[in-house]
Amino acid sequence: MLRRVEVGNLTAFRAADFRFCNGVNVVIGENGSGKSHLLRMAYALIAAGADRNGPPTSASPVKSTLQRTIATKLINVMRPESLGHLVRRRTGRQRCRLALEFENSAFDCAISLAAASRSEVSIDGCPAAWQDKAPVFLPPHELLTLYPGFVAVYDGRYLEFDEIHRDTCVLLGQPPPRDSRKALASASMEPIEREMGGTVELDVNGRFYLKVPGKSRIEMPLVAEGHRKLTMLARLIATGSLMESGYLFWDEPEANLNPRLIRSVALAILGLARDGIQVFVATHSLFLLRELVILSKTDGFGSVAQRYFALAISEDGVRVEQGDTADELQTLMLLDENLQQSDRYLALQD
Repeated sequence: MLRRVEVGNLTAFRAADFRFCNGVNVVIGENGSGKSHLLRMAYALIAAGADRNGPPTSASPVKSTLQRTIATKLINVMRPESLGHLVRRRTGRQRCRLALEFENSAFDCAISLAAASRSEVSIDGCPAAWQDKAPVFLPPHELLTLYPGFVAVYDGRYLEFDEIHRDTCVLLGQPPPRDSRKALASASMEPIEREMGGTVELDVNGRFYLKVPGKSRIEMPLVAEGHRKLTMLARLIATGSLMESGYLFWDEPEANLNPRLIRSVALAILGLARDGIQVFVATHSLFLLRELVILSKTDGFGSVAQRYFALAISEDGVRVEQGDTADELQTLMLLDENLQQSDRYLALQD
């Protein structure tokens, strides 16, 4: 489990120290506050230290090899023109720092980047062991309609897509397991499949379909976009990709979803956390935030730990508030805007 992320002079952050729980971690903030950057950089470092793409070449990480691996992953995930562009540009400082601490300290890792660097990373703290769990990242948009042939084209040509798209498409194409994980997957998928009204299938031609009982299967481009997002999550659960992972990073899960579907997403998030997956969510949605709180008190998710982070932009960099409940946060820009809109709407009725 990831316990802490410390950043200094990195993109939007002057200095921040994030303390995570082992359940659901919700990051809230306005556009440009660094929510996606935080999730993407944590994902990149964990993915670089994992062995999902094959066994590591050494029993433990070698600093020189890890430098190249992390640098490549950061470039492919963040897509800067040079790594030095990740250094916060409003200060005269020439370096930034990113450090990850885990429940198992053997995985701890710390890096720094120079503003002048194009593709070099300095390893300030080298992990003593390879990650035993690989992360999964879900972008704001669905990937099932993009999937046919995407990985082959991505690997053979340069595309203006970050590597998260490739990583997740590879997982979408894995076959379902035949072992006991299937029962666990079924429990996690129940609210999703109930909302979708069917199950997801991948045919031999590499195209996804929604199979509805008693009806012919529906090709994925004809399925509503909100349902395609749920279907993507269902596929990752069914293949065991999420069950094998220790981490799920999900950027704006509420995008293109109506409130009813957002509730299904909240149920799935809490269900995955209850099954032992550490979840990180970046969101703008007050509805999703409230639904996570409500479900944790009413639907048997009381044992799932939750932690909330509010990011607010200031002249001195992004300010971070954090607490075990949303009520502990004094600065919730998202909440303030929703309440102000409610006030304006009610004023129209007077």
